[in-house]
Amino acid sequence: MTRIAFPLWLAPLCLGLSLLANPAPAADEPFRPETGKFPPLEKAHSYRGELVFVDHANRRGSIRVEGKGQFRRNNPHPFVLLPYGMVRYHGAPADLRDVPLGTIIRVHAFLPPDPKTSAVPVLPINNKTNTQGFRDIGTAPAENHVLLIEDEPSLCLREGKVWKLREVDLKNHEGLIIASRDPNQGGTAEAIEETMTFDDATRIWRGRECLAIEDLIAEGAWPAKDKKSLGNQAVLLGLTWKPTLGGIFSRFHISDIWLDDDAMQRSTNNQTKAHKAFVRSRWMPAWIDAVEYGKFGRATVTATLFGGMAPSLYADFKKGSQAMVNGVENTLKHTEGGTAGPSQMAARGPILDVTKTPGEAPLGSSGIQIRFETDLITEGIRPTRVVRIRPADWPDVHVPREEYINGGGSSIDERFPSPAIFPKY
Repeated sequence: MTRIAFPLWLAPLCLGLSLLANPAPAADEPFRPETGKFPPLEKAHSYRGELVFVDHANRRGSIRVEGKGQFRRNNPHPFVLLPYGMVRYHGAPADLRDVPLGTIIRVHAFLPPDPKTSAVPVLPINNKTNTQGFRDIGTAPAENHVLLIEDEPSLCLREGKVWKLREVDLKNHEGLIIASRDPNQGGTAEAIEETMTFDDATRIWRGRECLAIEDLIAEGAWPAKDKKSLGNQAVLLGLTWKPTLGGIFSRFHISDIWLDDDAMQRSTNNQTKAHKAFVRSRWMPAWIDAVEYGKFGRATVTATLFGGMAPSLYADFKKGSQAMVNGVENTLKHTEGGTAGPSQMAARGPILDVTKTPGEAPLGSSGIQIRFETDLITEGIRPTRVVRIRPADWPDVHVPREEYINGGGSSIDERFPSPAIFPKY
């Protein structure tokens, strides 16, 4: 079987996402992002757990955070994506709706930039030390405004790591795998072995094939029963969580195994295509850097496009082409136009310039600025405000009811549904 190598094809898939080694540990003091500035990833508080609830329209959900005790007892912990927050699934850009419930994700998050307008409960700054009830320490951090969410293969691809399979123990097409997450090429860090479950529903990907456990047994790669050494076979894994027999409450479950680069690349490409279609129908998110006001509602606007998208989407923003801009709420819900559709009240005009800032863009930013001129500046287009922008040749469609604010302008009170759906802490 082909050994997983660090895929060079991954690099261009996400502008603004660094594919360097592990970020530096978060600072001791919790970090609160500033309006109009992209926060540094190294100051984020990172935690891992199971995605158990998603409110995709408001870019928020809940994660059962991993602790040191009984995983099942930990309360679902609410989080919300920052306006420029990114989701990575199967090594590709994604929306929260793309990630199945039960997926094990890694979250990199901060304190709320503005507690008064938080779409999830605001917790005491030291809440990660709270052990109320059966809660594990660290499983309810105040850092619940997320810069980056990534599933297991996305994390490994970003950090240049693979899972090395040590041993399989199989009975009736289910059992245990002992593996460790290791640097793909050399490295001196000592890897920690984990024991994980798998079963007949685990998907095994090789090239264009989706294999079953019986296929590996028939090939002699896995035994029909009992244990077999797998010789540190390098793979990528998708992880989830299922209740486990034997009084073990923190063992993760393998949902997918990618045996080679071709298989992983196909999954990445498929997810990239799905996300491109989604962004084209909802418009590219950005924030306003500056507005030069003219007469009679005219203005020249500078905006920075957010990061984490496929490069071909950014390439659609061209000097001389027409663009439409609409104000949105911090959860990226359209606020102008309502039932008439976002194009009805959008500011529009020619793109005057497209520039790329020098150096590596911070996570959350594409590093791409556009300047456009409009003869109708709207209330939602103001410095530091979040907007959505589309080139005129992108699809002009109406978004579903839960993805726009009707009649409330930019009022934070118009959220749908309200934060009251979350538990009180």
